[in-house]
Amino acid sequence: MVKIADYDFLLADDGPAAIVIREFLMPVEGPGGVVFPSTYAAGGTFKGGYNIDIDPSTNKKICLIDSVGSQANRIEPIFRMEKYRQLVPQIVVEAGDREVSIFEAGHRAGDALFRCCELQPEIDAAFRSVLKGNCQPIAKLAPTSLVFGVWDSRATQAKLPRIVASTIRAFDVHELTRSAVYIPPLDYSALEVFTDEEKTKAEGDNKSPLAKRGFVHNPASQAPGGVLVHGEIRRDATLQLAALRHLHVYADPDQTLTLRRYILGLSLVAFTAPPQSYLRQGCTLVRDPNASHECVVVGVDGNRTTIDLSHDAMIAYAGLAAKGFGVGADRTVQFQKELASKDVKADEKEKKGKAAKK
Repeated sequence: MVKIADYDFLLADDGPAAIVIREFLMPVEGPGGVVFPSTYAAGGTFKGGYNIDIDPSTNKKICLIDSVGSQANRIEPIFRMEKYRQLVPQIVVEAGDREVSIFEAGHRAGDALFRCCELQPEIDAAFRSVLKGNCQPIAKLAPTSLVFGVWDSRATQAKLPRIVASTIRAFDVHELTRSAVYIPPLDYSALEVFTDEEKTKAEGDNKSPLAKRGFVHNPASQAPGGVLVHGEIRRDATLQLAALRHLHVYADPDQTLTLRRYILGLSLVAFTAPPQSYLRQGCTLVRDPNASHECVVVGVDGNRTTIDLSHDAMIAYAGLAAKGFGVGADRTVQFQKELASKDVKADEKEKKGKAAKK
């Protein structure tokens, strides 16, 4: 039976630095299957497409399959599920016919959505408490913001690092391309929808209105076609115990321990939850049954010790910790257009002020 003090050694001031999971994955199609990584928009010197770097020591390519942010966005929504929902307050914003959970908001408690509802004063006060050394209010409102990190970049500038982070990369990859062509079911020019001259001009120009609307042949050549992985696909997940120990309830050691136990429990649940296999079209990854996987506690001296973290046991521990801390109340609040308009105007005013200074 799990006891509340069982994992206090992870929270001790002289405790370990982190817990690390390293597991090896493979395409659901099997070895040699093509994997489609995330694609990113162009910016700066980056032309857009896959995020691929070259290891200068081997001259081999390393491809980012799923980023830290993307992995967090896949893991955090589990706390809406029946199995976990009693561990955290369920905060929902209603906007018209939409309902948005805090677990779906990209910036969590720091998201614009929560500056535009009746929770805004409470969240603002909670962030200001963080700056004063008290993380209890934000843990009552939005505890997963402590687990996955949050930055109140538009207001108080309070910033809390990720405690749980996960990334998937593929090593020694070869980029592939793919080509396709759309063939319309009818010859619309023969039906006098447009002229043969307009048809000829539009074919091959995927930016033309006729091509965009699907009225002419539209070839797409040399588009990103995934990557062939010659090395390994690896998921590295870290639970930063050193970062967790920066959470305080002022200088109260008892309340601080209760808070840390609660956030550790949520972090262990997120950390050990079975990862999603389906990442996107063309990228379904499963564990490689022939590879060795590890879950280790890493000491500040670098020593690594294997640890057994059963997911069910972590849920049980998190339940005890949540009971001791006192989970915040569930809330359903309304989006307030007036607050959103005020926030937008405040941003415009800030931009004008900066322009005037220049």
